[in-house]
Amino acid sequence: MADENTGDDAAPKSTGTLADLKQMVEGAAAADTESADAPAAAPIAASGDETAPVEPKIDDLGRAYATGKRKNAIARVWVKPGAGRITVNGREFETYFARPVLRMIINQPFETAQRKDQYDVVCTVVGGGLSGQAGAVRHGISRALLNYEPDLRGVLKAGGFLTRDSRVVERKKYGKAKARRSFQFSKR
Repeated sequence: MADENTGDDAAPKSTGTLADLKQMVEGAAAADTESADAPAAAPIAASGDETAPVEPKIDDLGRAYATGKRKNAIARVWVKPGAGRITVNGREFETYFARPVLRMIINQPFETAQRKDQYDVVCTVVGGGLSGQAGAVRHGISRALLNYEPDLRGVLKAGGFLTRDSRVVERKKYGKAKARRSFQFSKR
């Protein structure tokens, strides 16, 4: 090894040749097989099993909880088996969300998962406008359904209901009227 070094004594010396490395690896593998016992090998096999069922997250009252977000709206959603009643901030969702488009947005996770009129939903939503609140409730319902029935993950993920829509309003910049709008230019 000294002939491999170029005379620079400050440089770190190599640990050996490839043959030495091969012997080290073979020796370590042989030692592992000799000292390995059956109980120690069992947890390794169990952790490699990726088909383990996911447990539902249900509270003492039989409800699944989730938080949904969209723009500046935040919705806290509880889902439990029932007749399909949806209550938003203590009011029926037909009166809270008067526009049919917003009601359609909220019902999308149930229709996609084929669980229409099977769950009661109680939610509180704050912040933003009605459109953002409807998106937040949909996101929360999707996540709560996932907590109640983990098998629905593939269907809800394919529909895009579990992804938080991260688009928010762009901030206003100094020297501008809005985020990008300039003040009106006057030639004279």
